[in-house]
Amino acid sequence: MSDNQGGQRYGYNPYGSEDERPAGYQPAQGQPTQQQPTRQQPTQQYAQPQYAQDPRYASPYQQSYQPAPQPPAPGKDGKKGAPRAFVFVLGLFGGLAGAVALVAALYFGGVFGGGSSTSSGTSGSTSSTSGTTQNITINPDSEDSSVAEAVAQKCLPSVVTITVETDSGEALGSGVILDTDGNIITNYHLFEYGNNSISVDIEGKTYSAELVGSDESSDIAVIKADLQGASVTPIERGDSDDLVVGSWVMTIGSPFGLEQSVSTGIVSALYRSTTMTLQTGTAIYANLIQVDAAINTGNSGGALVNDQGQLVGISTLLTSSSGDFSGIAFAIPGNYALNIADKIIAGEQVTHAYIGLSLSTVNAQNAEYNKLSVDQGAYVAEVADDGPADQAGIKQGDIITAIDGEEITSADGLIIAIRTHEEGDVVKVTYNRDGKEETVEVTLGNDEELQKQQAAEAEQQQQSQSDQSYNPFDPFGQMGNGQ
Repeated sequence: MSDNQGGQRYGYNPYGSEDERPAGYQPAQGQPTQQQPTRQQPTQQYAQPQYAQDPRYASPYQQSYQPAPQPPAPGKDGKKGAPRAFVFVLGLFGGLAGAVALVAALYFGGVFGGGSSTSSGTSGSTSSTSGTTQNITINPDSEDSSVAEAVAQKCLPSVVTITVETDSGEALGSGVILDTDGNIITNYHLFEYGNNSISVDIEGKTYSAELVGSDESSDIAVIKADLQGASVTPIERGDSDDLVVGSWVMTIGSPFGLEQSVSTGIVSALYRSTTMTLQTGTAIYANLIQVDAAINTGNSGGALVNDQGQLVGISTLLTSSSGDFSGIAFAIPGNYALNIADKIIAGEQVTHAYIGLSLSTVNAQNAEYNKLSVDQGAYVAEVADDGPADQAGIKQGDIITAIDGEEITSADGLIIAIRTHEEGDVVKVTYNRDGKEETVEVTLGNDEELQKQQAAEAEQQQQSQSDQSYNPFDPFGQMGNGQ
């Protein structure tokens, strides 16, 4: 997959609105009677500090959004409702003084020109492998150092280092072994710039691997190592719904190429949510686990485990003013990540809850300009024919202000709120129409058919671009498009 292949999964429609549907969907060509609100000037950006040294990334992808709504107290069924409000402030690395950068924990050795020179080259494992999950009993009531030692001994054999050769250089991340067949869960953003070759280091041995599948919008991928008969130790699965603020956790991965590094801490907060623009689309992070255990570049896709040595999260993001760990990091909840990974391994298509709306953020500025009746919310730019929202009576021009009673202040906030649900869930959508507030029930669908349509249209667009750029008299393509 090349750098610019495939549209944004949650990109803009021709009217400038943010589309909840997969990328590639082409909305109807009917302009609304009222001028639609436009998005604010970007105030945030998806920044990798390494890109500042590469002119190709001199202008990082940017987007602005409002905080997501705060959820009700979750139940044991794992349904979180709408995510808690949380603003990730992003700035250019090395640019704005005092800016806080939210970065994916990914190390691009090739950008530095040194390949993976920071890698130790050995795994530093503390335990031999076996064909099945290790049966180690851990007593969390003992001294913290003893718990950490026992958890590390149990889990280190199940965490691997992943090296991805791309057109941009060498990407280094981490992964977690799920089964004895060699399936490994990791972050999708390791592969967003391509995967010419993939290798994994498991306890000092290197194996080739291939990408089994991914869900870009969830930032989850599965690779499979060619074990050539070798035995490996799958991680024991835990229940991320059991985590509470203050729970003991450990991160395991390869920060800066230092393989099999561990760090302990606690759960600092739950239900943090945001969206991030990747090279190939937009990732939606709902109900992230915030921890103070170290997550640095190279930890992407690594394990977050509890005091029983059970997988409860996938290390993914960090917030920092320098690009390095500063006490705030985030993991995708294990239950959510593993559900996606299991579907990928089984060959099933990963689908998401779908409401069928194209949306724009309403703010005070564009509300005044367009004489809207409310100054915040998610403006309905278009309604998919016969989609869930259409069936519930939602119309173009409505402004959605709440989901299940929780305030919606932006298009991103609504997208995240829907992502926390599943197909078939019934949600109460409150919207304002011509100054009057109404609430309807919407039964959510899934985006399977739209994903297929998106893939077909993206392929057609790619082929069209290829045809336009071809010039038989210019083998390097520099004369394409009439230039």
